[in-house]
Amino acid sequence: MKDSFDLVARAMIAAISLFEAFTTLQFLDRTRSTLIEYGLSWYPEFLIYFTAFALFVGGIFLLIGYRPAFAVTLLLLYWVPVTFIVYPFWNDPPEVRNIQAIHFMKNIAFIGGMIHVLVYGTGRYSIRRFFGVTRLPKEKW
Repeated sequence: MKDSFDLVARAMIAAISLFEAFTTLQFLDRTRSTLIEYGLSWYPEFLIYFTAFALFVGGIFLLIGYRPAFAVTLLLLYWVPVTFIVYPFWNDPPEVRNIQAIHFMKNIAFIGGMIHVLVYGTGRYSIRRFFGVTRLPKEKW
């Protein structure tokens, strides 16, 4: 049962990351203007394509359970800075502070889920299991 929940949790994290990768590229002009609005004017095209790559590769690897530490690292390279740059609720006016705090805490919980995968691994249902289980029998002399 635990392994089934590990798979479902990985699929949910991967789905959010893959959706974010696709929308980053789908709305390229809006993404570029948002980056500049938040003060990230250093090579915005590079940042956009690196972000999409990191989210896509990290999401796919996490979904299939291949190299979970690498996958989570790629995803954290995006989600941690975005959380603190986009949702600094402590600087917002009181009328929007609550909703920004909710978004901030949602991302913190999402980051916690990724850290959980990093620490405890992917469970039984992953592609890594195929590499570890499919061994040839030893030859007897």
